[in-house]
Amino acid sequence: MTEKLVLEKGSSFMDPFKGFLLAYFMPESCYDEFFLHFNLLDVPCLKIVLSKGLGIGIILGSVMVKLPQILKLMAAKSAEGLSFKSVLLELLAISGTMAYSITNKFPFSAWGEALFLMLQTVAIGFLIQHYGGRTSRGLLFTAVYFTLLVLLLSPVTPMSVVTTMQASNMPAVIISRLIQAATNYRNGHTGQLSAISIFLLFAGSLARIFTSLQETGDSLMALTYVISSCCNAVITLQVLYYWNSSAEHKKKKKKKKSE
Repeated sequence: MTEKLVLEKGSSFMDPFKGFLLAYFMPESCYDEFFLHFNLLDVPCLKIVLSKGLGIGIILGSVMVKLPQILKLMAAKSAEGLSFKSVLLELLAISGTMAYSITNKFPFSAWGEALFLMLQTVAIGFLIQHYGGRTSRGLLFTAVYFTLLVLLLSPVTPMSVVTTMQASNMPAVIISRLIQAATNYRNGHTGQLSAISIFLLFAGSLARIFTSLQETGDSLMALTYVISSCCNAVITLQVLYYWNSSAEHKKKKKKKKSE
């Protein structure tokens, strides 16, 4: 009878989901606080759950964050307004973050979006070359990048190199965004830049400041996301500022084609 009473006291209505919750959202101590002691306002546990939830949300969103950009390029059959140099620097930053996180064994929820952003950014880089009439160069770029990535993630690459790459993310992100911002300013419009992708990237980088501090405690990663958010804010503001200009530019292009 006593054993049964103890069992009942230690059980919860959420027990069928316990394995899932412990795997993705919280440690067992927080599960006990929430569902056994019903202390739903435990601040440390709330921070953990919020961070995990945001991390998973960012990863799920990153699967399609640049898809609107890719579809926009393919629909227009043009990469006008996109800078290949900016894409290269963005890939450097993404690859550095991914390698640094894997090497330091950070949880996937703290960096997983970098994997999907990398694949989509490579696709955009190829499309820029392809629609610029340089398909062979685009294929070479793709092959060289993945070869270097395999080398970077292998045990051959020393930790000091990976750490240096992560530190170089800040100037790489800044220069990448400045190049794109300068291209937009020079053109007087944002060309084939996807507003949806830009807004999602900005929101994701803001959320990552909190999750990187909460899940990794790594100030270098957090600072990278602070810089990234500031730079993404500049491009976001340009998209809003040039909104009407971009629409007018598209109309002019359509008229020229019809003529």
